[in-house]
Amino acid sequence: MNVIYILWLRQVKRFFRAKSRIVGAVGQPLLFLLALGYGLGAVYQRAGQGNYLEFLVPGIMAQTVLFSAMFYGAMIMFDKQFGFLKETLVAPVSRLRIMLGGALGGATTAVIQGMLVFFISLVIGFRPQNWLAVLTTLVILSLLAISIACFSSGIGSFVEDMQGFQAINQFLVFPLYFLSGALYPLDHVPAWLRIVAEFNPMSYAVDAMRDTLIGQTHFGLAKDFIVLLVTTIVLMGFGAYRFRHIEA
Repeated sequence: MNVIYILWLRQVKRFFRAKSRIVGAVGQPLLFLLALGYGLGAVYQRAGQGNYLEFLVPGIMAQTVLFSAMFYGAMIMFDKQFGFLKETLVAPVSRLRIMLGGALGGATTAVIQGMLVFFISLVIGFRPQNWLAVLTTLVILSLLAISIACFSSGIGSFVEDMQGFQAINQFLVFPLYFLSGALYPLDHVPAWLRIVAEFNPMSYAVDAMRDTLIGQTHFGLAKDFIVLLVTTIVLMGFGAYRFRHIEA
């Protein structure tokens, strides 16, 4: 457990020492909340859907966690380039612990950024329906962050250059996000888009947070949790498998 803790702590310290990452964690979501929340709010309200800012906040929180947790794979690329990963892999500890420690650190920083978005949304007028349910939202964010960080570590394990990682990252992240219903309700979308959303794990993370924060759900909270748990287990397995075959 000491190995997992030390590698977790390393990722957390790297985040807090990189001031630009903290500014970016606040700036980009704030832009989305203000530009979309207020820019499209009137259109959304005219359509009889209610307050768009309230609808948008869970989606922006999920977006922040997704983008941040996927960035952990880039950290593996940096560790390869500077030789830190090679020194870690020759240590007398299992690669599973090494992967878990780093991934949990990446997931923790992603959850911190997601909660920063939540606090920013409170400042600009958002209010959760039930404050106690915010704890459940934190659990959902944690499951999403762990699954994506493990997935990202798996990708970082076999990609050899940063350009390749960036290309794969963009190819996966943007469809996952924009086809999840984070920016629009799934009730009245075309049938093909609804089917795609049902196979997208991000859809269930966003839906679960909407349920706990504003009381709106498309799939149901129980189904959301089951899908997120299964996704986390599968992606942890993928990350562990790829990390066992990594070459530093």
